[in-house]
Amino acid sequence: MNSLLDLEKLDAQVRHADLVKEIRAHDAAYYQEDAPTVSDATYDKLRKELEAIEAKYPDLITKDSPTQSVGAAPSKGFKKVRHAIPMLSLSNVFTHEDYVEFRDRIIRFLGLQINEETGLDLLAEQKIDGLSCSLHYENRQLTRAATRGDGTEGEDITDNVKTIKDVPQILPNDAPDILEVRGEIYMSHEDFSALNMAQEAAGKPVFANPRNAAAGSVRQLDPKISAQRPLKFFGYALGINSQKVSETQDGVRKKLIEWGFHVPEPHYVGVGVNGPYSFYNRILEERAGLPYDIDGVVYKVNRLDYQERLGFVSRSPRWATAHKFPAEQAVTRLNAIDIQVGRTGALTPVARLEPITVGGVVVSNATLHNEDEIKRKDIRVGDMVVIQRAGDVIPQVVKVLTKKREGDPPAYEFPDHCPACGSRAIREGDDVVRRCTGGLICPAQAVERLKHFVSRLAFDIEGLGSKIIELFWEKEIIQNPADIFRLKDKNENGEINPPLQEWEGWGEKSAANLFDSIDQRRTIALNRFIYALGIRQVGEATAKRLAATYGNLDALKGAMKAAQNHESEAYTELIAIEDIGPAVADDLLGFFAEDHNLQVLADLEAALTIESYEAPQTSGSPVADKTVVFTGTLTSMTRPEAKARAEKLGAKVAGSVSKKTDFVVAGEDAGSKLKKAKDLGVEVLSEAEWNALTNG
Repeated sequence: MNSLLDLEKLDAQVRHADLVKEIRAHDAAYYQEDAPTVSDATYDKLRKELEAIEAKYPDLITKDSPTQSVGAAPSKGFKKVRHAIPMLSLSNVFTHEDYVEFRDRIIRFLGLQINEETGLDLLAEQKIDGLSCSLHYENRQLTRAATRGDGTEGEDITDNVKTIKDVPQILPNDAPDILEVRGEIYMSHEDFSALNMAQEAAGKPVFANPRNAAAGSVRQLDPKISAQRPLKFFGYALGINSQKVSETQDGVRKKLIEWGFHVPEPHYVGVGVNGPYSFYNRILEERAGLPYDIDGVVYKVNRLDYQERLGFVSRSPRWATAHKFPAEQAVTRLNAIDIQVGRTGALTPVARLEPITVGGVVVSNATLHNEDEIKRKDIRVGDMVVIQRAGDVIPQVVKVLTKKREGDPPAYEFPDHCPACGSRAIREGDDVVRRCTGGLICPAQAVERLKHFVSRLAFDIEGLGSKIIELFWEKEIIQNPADIFRLKDKNENGEINPPLQEWEGWGEKSAANLFDSIDQRRTIALNRFIYALGIRQVGEATAKRLAATYGNLDALKGAMKAAQNHESEAYTELIAIEDIGPAVADDLLGFFAEDHNLQVLADLEAALTIESYEAPQTSGSPVADKTVVFTGTLTSMTRPEAKARAEKLGAKVAGSVSKKTDFVVAGEDAGSKLKKAKDLGVEVLSEAEWNALTNG
């Protein structure tokens, strides 16, 4: 790698860490509290930036990455509902070039031969700014309604949704026996204004925007309150259903209308490359005149059989994307620069701004990324700066208005010691990230690791939010993950004095609820456990691949011990796992080489039941749990489609051949991987043999 590319990747590492931390905070505000501090349009712009970084540098995908998940965990007060088919969110595009790349990526994946007469059939429709909802019908009667939640589990809001007049309670006889309709609960501008006037007249708080009003209304614990709110529903897709209703997405829209649902109009369907983009520009111009809020346009592959072939990535479908409207900017004064210390010791500068309202949201903080970025933009305390709400709680500083600079303020000097523990903060080699060397003695790192351990995709312990973790850390009640599972015993045997239930703001019920939440998480799936450990560069997807490869914790620990020798078969097997290269392997092996980490594992094993990995149900697939490597040029499908289909059938796709490889699928012009497979005696299948095996 040349020096320019080195610098690019180092910059990407810093930016990636910033984005992960900021987006996670905003997810909680948006999904759990119905009180986002930024618009969806600006939120999704940083999502796009994060996805672009991870696409270019896959080894930067971390356990915290929002690209590996959807939304936020369901809030308290409602029963949880597990979605039969995950309710994933959408990837985003922001420019014409992004849109063309989305289209071309689909064409490449499917291996289509496209010309002017045989263009890719796309549907474009408005993206409603509301609350995603799933409606489940059995024998044509509405039986359940749920929020999206984290994509896997949502909240049961059935009683509240039944009060929405736009939601049919009974469907016509031609509807399937089992049907899931997905859509958006929203509130019109007129109804929103009337509601806020009524709230103000009654001396109650007003809502910030229609989306907040709709989400807050439908998530009332008392359905009578929801019934009084002017909620509406737009349908846009189907989830699980017992019979085929159409060949196309446009046909699904027509069926929804026939069954009594409303769908947003206008929309567009066509095969030309310019049609969907022209529709986007049209809707952008008409946006202000619409009676409800939208935050973009959604492009979908119209053919449902193509959607099936394209499938999904971690958190979004390959066959759809959202073209979001531009982010907003404003000018304000930078009053101070603070340093935050992250879980991995990274020192991140944050601008403290003169509060300013941007698009109805008050902004007072902005990310400055790293010390090199501060120098490059010549950012100084007191400057007037342009900020952009590009998709997060902490927006970004776009540039300094140097002509408005007053006097000659000194250049900012980045600290060389950690503000949390006083340890030296160093930059190793050409790394643009300055990191605290305090390690386990640094309270900032320890607290952030504990917050990650109890987070939604890890142990997901209700009642142990950031503030509680910080409080328990300060009181020295929780200092490491195992202390969480000793909390109840400490409380009962007098180690916590006074006991938790006597603390200000607590009580018998709140303490008991916390202990119950902890007890409910004493059994955990292996992949979630691995993710919770906080190993650098091990995100949700990587944790799942590790769990699928090794099966149980003992096998994982044994493999990591053996793989410390880079010449071993264990190391070869490790780096052969899809998306785990030498860089990720180094972080994994470094974690398992530390005695204090092994002690943490031992303490947790004593307190928990860590379930072995359970492969997805694949209906007797002949390649379930088999490790397959693709090599050479495939002719019946593209390489990405082949990998996606193999994983859907329960196979584990590896990037290199080892003794534990079950099949090597050799296409045309196969090279070194084919030779290694023959040398190791691994079964080699032609593309036709592989298709025959998997199609059977």
